Amino acid sequence: MRDAHLALIQKFYSSFAEHDATGMVACYHDELQFSDPVFGELDHQHACAMWHMLIERGGKELVITFGDVQADDNEGTAAWEAIYLFSKSGRKVHNKIKATFQFKGGKIIRHTDYFSFWKWSQMALGMPGALLGWSPFLKKKVSAETLRVLKKYMAQNKAI
Repeated sequence: MRDAHLALIQKFYSSFAEHDATGMVACYHDELQFSDPVFGELDHQHACAMWHMLIERGGKELVITFGDVQADDNEGTAAWEAIYLFSKSGRKVHNKIKATFQFKGGKIIRHTDYFSFWKWSQMALGMPGALLGWSPFLKKKVSAETLRVLKKYMAQNKAI
């Protein structure tokens, strides 16, 4: 299973780099749980919509690279980077992320992305992020707004 899990993670990020959200979500188990510092906890439906939305809104500016992919029979990890323009501010973001995965039935059932919210908020929001990116207040505000945007996207794109 190790080789299959390595290939699964590589397929996920190769699809991401090619702006292929359908290829990405094909790697996910129906019972997927996703989490990261901005979106928080998402179920399968919301995580799949998130990738579609991020790729669609990222356009040609979105550049994804990945490496250090490791996996065994149960878990895996990868390091990846995203370069994009944050739509709300128009600011360039270069986010460096560590991802962990758990597998079930040959698919990803748990995906967790780790990155510094404070560093991300400095790039995405500028001075307000630099001054308040450490605070639970800003993190909660950004997460609430991000989920609102995701739900609006899902309502407009019911086929996803």
